Amino acid sequence: MAGRMTSDQPPGPAAGRGGPLIVTEDEDLLDDLLRLCAAAGATPEVAPGAARGRSPGWASAPLVIVGDDCAPRLCGAGRRDGVVLVARGADDRQLWRLAVAVGAERVLVLPGGESWLVDRIADAVEGVGPAAVTVGVIGGSGGAGASTLACALAVTAARARRRTILVDADPLGGGLDVLLGGEKEEGLRWPAFAESRGRVGGGALEEALPRLHSLRVLSWDRGDTVAIPPQAMRAVMAAARRRGGAVVVDLPRRLDEAVVEALAQVDVGLLVVPAELRAVAAARRVAALVRTVLPDVRVVTRGGPATGTARAAELEPGEIARLLGLPLAGELAWEPGLPAALARGAPPGANARCPLRHFGTAFWERVLPRPGEPEAGRAGFGEGAGGGFG
Repeated sequence: MAGRMTSDQPPGPAAGRGGPLIVTEDEDLLDDLLRLCAAAGATPEVAPGAARGRSPGWASAPLVIVGDDCAPRLCGAGRRDGVVLVARGADDRQLWRLAVAVGAERVLVLPGGESWLVDRIADAVEGVGPAAVTVGVIGGSGGAGASTLACALAVTAARARRRTILVDADPLGGGLDVLLGGEKEEGLRWPAFAESRGRVGGGALEEALPRLHSLRVLSWDRGDTVAIPPQAMRAVMAAARRRGGAVVVDLPRRLDEAVVEALAQVDVGLLVVPAELRAVAAARRVAALVRTVLPDVRVVTRGGPATGTARAAELEPGEIARLLGLPLAGELAWEPGLPAALARGAPPGANARCPLRHFGTAFWERVLPRPGEPEAGRAGFGEGAGGGFG
């Protein structure tokens, strides 16, 4: 796939609220601040002669960066949040007195504080609210159907008008864009992010990814890249979560450094376990690995084809949860029409009457707050969500 994101600089200006206001007449300091704004993907307004907050941007800018050279003339400015006092050289008491006088939230001495300031600029420009509810889906055994469930959860979240990003963290899984019928859609895939480090802009990430079925998908291309450095996984996952909504991660049945980084940013894990004894034995080992990083792991049982012999051999969902020592998140019945639906280009969870759709809808109703409600208590869903799977 064409394109590559190779550093902590997002591909283009950060979204939305305008750039910070820089107030300084020190040319060397201004050069440093312009460089840091560029690293954060922000275009600043520069007001070298601002006095007593009379610059038009003083009240409206998401962040005001005041150089120590101009701070004395701003001591009578109207108070506002989001003021940072910046100097080059040594920290001293005079800086702190100026900070109190201008109402600065922080005193920063360059170059030591550059990394913090880049993050602060990017946060101010993008706008930072509650992090996305992040769900990891893992197969308890081979062929459990974790990728199908991950896609269905993302599709149902997006259809509920939630900002949704689906992350394919399994390089050997064949690509979630293929499962969603979007392998030819334009947008960046994982190899373009392999060299990412530091901070990736949340808005820039969304704009760069393919849009499929009202959600954004980060998947794999058809090339030979089968690994992502852990620092890239950390940066991309943080960017995906930063703007709220829902993030669904399809995880492999192994733990490497990149998977550990992904799990560290997951709120709740769903372990998909076919309802038969051999799958439960395999799932015990997977659960033990995952829980070394993610404490909240819950079981989703998957039924088999509805034949008398198969049904008789199945374990009950409650018994599977007991054997694994994990809470039960729900049961997925077999969905015989799913392969044909996928062949027609319908994504998992698209059919309003299909069991996967019912499961995803019930899951998100428990997990995601309704519009206007606080994010507190996310991932605190109860047991026993019903649904189906195939």
